[in-house]
Parts: sequence; structure tokens; C-alpha cells
Amino acid sequence: MDAPIALKPARIFAILLLSSPCVAQQAPDVSHYAFANYLGSGIYSSAGDSAAVVNIPLSFDIESSSEHSLLLRMPLSLGFFNYNWDELPEGDFPDAVGTVTVTPGIEYHWRASPNLKMETYLDIGFGHNFSDNSNVGILSAGISTLYSFGSETYQPLWVSRFYSAGYRSIQSGSEEHYSALTSGVESGLGWGFSAWERQMEPRLFVAMHWYFGRGELADEFVGALFGESTLELGLSLVFDKPLEFEVVSIERVGFSYSKAGGEDVWRVFFSHPL
Repeated sequence: MDAPIALKPARIFAILLLSSPCVAQQAPDVSHYAFANYLGSGIYSSAGDSAAVVNIPLSFDIESSSEHSLLLRMPLSLGFFNYNWDELPEGDFPDAVGTVTVTPGIEYHWRASPNLKMETYLDIGFGHNFSDNSNVGILSAGISTLYSFGSETYQPLWVSRFYSAGYRSIQSGSEEHYSALTSGVESGLGWGFSAWERQMEPRLFVAMHWYFGRGELADEFVGALFGESTLELGLSLVFDKPLEFEVVSIERVGFSYSKAGGEDVWRVFFSHPL
């Protein structure tokens, strides 16, 4: 069973806001901006187009202890059309917001062992596209494992995440659903350096991504895992003190590369890449 066209791996990283080159003069098709909160902050570039997605992961502790915590999630995602790479070093921000999604929910963390942390969440939210004044309802749930292992010098972390997300258009009633599995390892290099009055640690990561259409995993689990996948490689710098830009606080910056469906996909990110 093929994944829905909108979820083909060649478009997964660019799906949030990128316009098609053949319709560059029209408003981009951003019906899947609804999934922005689950694909991560960053500047995405594919086939010559680029766009910016900023996720603000607001959360509030309901209950917390050394072994578990319960949080109220309020992630906010903002999407900007036609954001150029050369604007990033200059600190220029887009003038107008193209899309916005808010997906409040409940998140629970617990420690299964000294090295293994588990996370799960359930979101029910809303999205608005300013280009055509359309709205969508959003539902998502997921579970993650974060496993610390190896040397304290390198502090490697193995992260696996599985989630399902879907949206339904309030105007037309059209809907789309998909599931995603990501598994990857991030590790330090055992050294760091000082710059701009901060300690900086370079960290590498490698990850595999799988995307499945509705019912694909249930129909043939093993076959789906051995189907199309995307390998992502990246490097980031982690700061001991955040960089402050007006109202934006950045604790790390990095970039990654993947090749999906014959396209080169680059991403600049400002949060944990996995």
C-alpha cells in the first residue's frame, strides 16, 4: 500500500510550507502545515524553494518528581513563506506569518531505568492558513524512548519516536493521516571550544525516518519498515548559555542533509534534531 501522495518521503521535510516551482507565483499549497509541530523547527530547502518553520514548545508542569512528570503542552508553530537562507546570518525575520497551529495536549514523562526515559503525549489542536483563510482540526499522539549509554565524555543518546497525526479541514471536510517512526543516535565529539563568551559543544547525529499512510503498518508491519525510508545526517553546536535575539532564545544551532526521492533536502534547526 503506497503512502498518500502528500506524504511521499521526497516532500516530508519540505511539506510544511514549500511551494512547487511550477506555481511559484501563486500561494503555496500548505494544506499540511497542520503537521508543523511534529516535524520540527528549522529552515527547509528543497528543489530551490525555502521556508521557515518556528516551533515554540510551550509547556507547564502539572506534577513533577524525580521519577515522572505530567505536563500541559501548548506548542505553537508559525510558518513563513519564502524565507531566504541569506536572511538568517543577518538576523532578519519574515514580515508576515503564513500559517499558525496550536495543539494543546497532555504529555507524560517517566524514567523506566537509570538510563532510559519514556515520553508520551496526546494533542488536539487547530491550525489556520492566512493565504486562503482556511482552518483545520488536528489530532496527534505519540510515544518516545530516550536511552543514554556509553562514555560520559561523548554522552551519546539514542532516541526513537513513533507518532500518528491527522487533520480535517473545517471548510471542505477533507482529511489526511499518517504515522512516522524516527530512530537515531546523537553523540558529542569529546571536545568543545569557547566563543562569544560561551562554551560550545559540537554534536553529530544520524537518523532514519519512516513515514506510513493510514493502515499501512497494520496491513504489513515488516514490509512497511523495509519500504521507503530517509537517512538524515547532521551536526549541531550546543551552547551552555542561550543566544538571545529579541524574543527568541536559541540553545543550539545545527544543519542536516538527507536525500529523499532523488531530491537534496537541507535543514537548519534550532532545537534538538531527534
